[in-house]
Amino acid sequence: MITDPSAGTNVHEIAAGIYRINTPVNLPDGTAFSFNQYLVVDDRPLLFHTGPRRMFPLVRRAVETLMPVGRLRFVAFSHFEADECGSLNDWLAAAPEAEPACGSIGAMVSVNDIADRAPHALADGETLALGRHTLRWFDTPHLPHGWDSGLMMDERTGTFFCGDLFTQPGGGAVALTEADILGPSEAFRAPMDYFAHAPHTGALLERLAAQSPTTLACMHGSAWRGDGAALLRELARSLSAS
Repeated sequence: MITDPSAGTNVHEIAAGIYRINTPVNLPDGTAFSFNQYLVVDDRPLLFHTGPRRMFPLVRRAVETLMPVGRLRFVAFSHFEADECGSLNDWLAAAPEAEPACGSIGAMVSVNDIADRAPHALADGETLALGRHTLRWFDTPHLPHGWDSGLMMDERTGTFFCGDLFTQPGGGAVALTEADILGPSEAFRAPMDYFAHAPHTGALLERLAAQSPTTLACMHGSAWRGDGAALLRELARSLSAS
């Protein structure tokens, strides 16, 4: 469903009650790219990623096609970066009962200061019950980057909100794919190499693989469906060789 014809913002359900909001853009060098946010519609709805601040009207309009914005209860994100939480305070203003949801490190070093409402700081392994969905937080320091980084998994649908992992170029026209995303994502990463390559990266990826996700909610490009454990282990092998 196209929610803004001029920008191309669109919404698709990628798992039961989980919607990808996608906006295609062009990077300064003309490369096609995209920004995705994920809305979990439930008793206590959650938005994962906000998108950059200037994208707020587009994302808000998309959310409004699925539910009243005022119902939002959590605005979650992996780490402190503009495309992760640039419009956080706009969402808090639009949804009076919403709380930022982030890791305890993120709350301590950034969100307690910049957010207009106190964050719901999640410890490693802590769950957040939304109703039918329960999301578990995993601390992933420096994966892909940032001391405060963390990712979430929906225990009901096996959806892994994997942030910048598996970032793909292009506008993300296919909402949910079963095609190869590792090859395109690794080719895109190679010139900039925006991963931290921390000593514990392999162990973190193995811990995530052990959760056996079946859907990967990528922040840039298509969401993916398949054997998420195998794909995460392939990513670990690729990173160890780079």
